[in-house]
Amino acid sequence: MEVELKHIHKNFGTFKASDDVNLTVEKGKLIGLLGPSGSGKTTILRMIAGLEHPDSGDIFIAGKRVNDLPAGRRGIGFVFQNYALFRHMTVRENIAFGLKVQKVPPKEIKARVDKLVELIGLAEFDGRYPQQLSGGQRQRVAFARALAPEPELLLLDEPFAAIDAKVRKELRQWLRATIHQLGITSIFVTHDQDEAVEVADDIIITNHGHVEQAGPPAAIYQHPETPFVADFIGESVHVPDYTVFKGFSNGAGSHEGILRPEFLEIAADEEEILMPLAAEQGTVKAVYFRGSNVQVAVEVKGQLLHGWRSLEKKPLHEGDKALVLIHRVYSFAGGKTQIIENSAKQEESVVI
Repeated sequence: MEVELKHIHKNFGTFKASDDVNLTVEKGKLIGLLGPSGSGKTTILRMIAGLEHPDSGDIFIAGKRVNDLPAGRRGIGFVFQNYALFRHMTVRENIAFGLKVQKVPPKEIKARVDKLVELIGLAEFDGRYPQQLSGGQRQRVAFARALAPEPELLLLDEPFAAIDAKVRKELRQWLRATIHQLGITSIFVTHDQDEAVEVADDIIITNHGHVEQAGPPAAIYQHPETPFVADFIGESVHVPDYTVFKGFSNGAGSHEGILRPEFLEIAADEEEILMPLAAEQGTVKAVYFRGSNVQVAVEVKGQLLHGWRSLEKKPLHEGDKALVLIHRVYSFAGGKTQIIENSAKQEESVVI
């Protein structure tokens, strides 16, 4: 089922929740609506569901305009952040609730619930009540309940927010595999970029009520189209003028940019770096253990930069001197982002 929003506007008083939103979700895709708090992502989800109504613009589901169609007639399953399970009902009863409301025959209800409890891996717990389940198990029940009426579109509002970190990671992988297995068009809201990158086929990034960029996670990460996306995605450091660094001095005036950890090479001495002449001198301000590596904060020419360093290399400590080679930077020239490579690297390679 394809979903399309055309020129959607939605205000709450003077606040613009949606400001000329245009987007298309292809049939069978798992889409992540990603953005900071107040960016308009949840409003978009609720308008698709029919829980909010646009002030202007059109919403199409499977080619049909649904602006005036009640939520219950849109063929949508909705999974809420807080599960919204009935405490007095068992797993089976929660899953079957919507089917009973629709007056589906009992035999068909039983067959569908049997299939769903197997799908979510809770067949052995189908007689338990929500309070007897873990957070991850409750979210699986909420997922199954949304799927019970066999919707053609599934909407999920921050489905992992109420779950602890380890279970959240496991549930993300399970949800992606299950949705792809079912082939159901799905849209989920999140403010967690790691979650969006891991789960979604495509990401739609929202900011101040409009869509900043849409596309596959890798494409958005590697080729951000706007300064906001470059700053929002990844572990970014904003620099007001990147021309102060070696290899980026061409051009006049101030040049704003973004440096990501993978853009830097941090070395303890010249022996660790291939092109020391292209590197800056820096002072280590902090070192953070990240499990498989360490993150190092280095001050270079008054700028605090962050980069990664292997555990196998010589340890760096606060106050140590370090060499920092900046390979590239995202430039904001003309309001768009572009990758600027370090020219000093090219010059040094010629000399060597």
